[in-house]
Amino acid sequence: MTGPVVVLLAHPRPGSLNHALAERVRGALDRLGVPVRFHDLYAEGFDPVLTADEAYTSGARGFLAAEPDPLVRRHREELREAAGLVAVHPNWWGKPPAILSGWLDRILVPGVAYRLDDAGGAPESLLSLRRLLVVNTSDTTEERERTLFGDPLDAIWRRCLAPYLGEPEVHRMVLRVVADASADRRVQWLGEVEAEVERLFGGR
Repeated sequence: MTGPVVVLLAHPRPGSLNHALAERVRGALDRLGVPVRFHDLYAEGFDPVLTADEAYTSGARGFLAAEPDPLVRRHREELREAAGLVAVHPNWWGKPPAILSGWLDRILVPGVAYRLDDAGGAPESLLSLRRLLVVNTSDTTEERERTLFGDPLDAIWRRCLAPYLGEPEVHRMVLRVVADASADRRVQWLGEVEAEVERLFGGR
């Protein structure tokens, strides 16, 4: 796989399993010789709030009303150049943490990630992502989630976002139940995620 991979970590607590998973992802990509653009959104102090000045119009050819701050500009530029994206985050109420939702609001905007020829029509992606890997931690059992909720995170990443990312191959790993997982199980998860990164991004 050619081109850099953007790695996003969205968890507020240093030392969390999410942090360990993101470091495994980063290390595996480094060993594969894949350029990594790593972002710990909380550590960076990424501001998730899309301001009125920065907001884009709602028309089919919407445009950005103001130049973004330097950090947002950097994230947008790196995503444009990326061949892959890895997002590591917990399942909070069936959605990503607010900081990552805000990242989506501020980075995946018209003229940067996509354009629309017709209002309400299918997007034309301006990105060239080939693979998307989403690693989620969860405290909900698979049966309970399937029965009661229907896995909304999968719908967000696979059905709502992928068309705006250039229709990459979407791969998702859900690690559950984290709250009562043993130390051995956590180590096993780290190895499984590392192996998945090597499988997806190891081909040049």
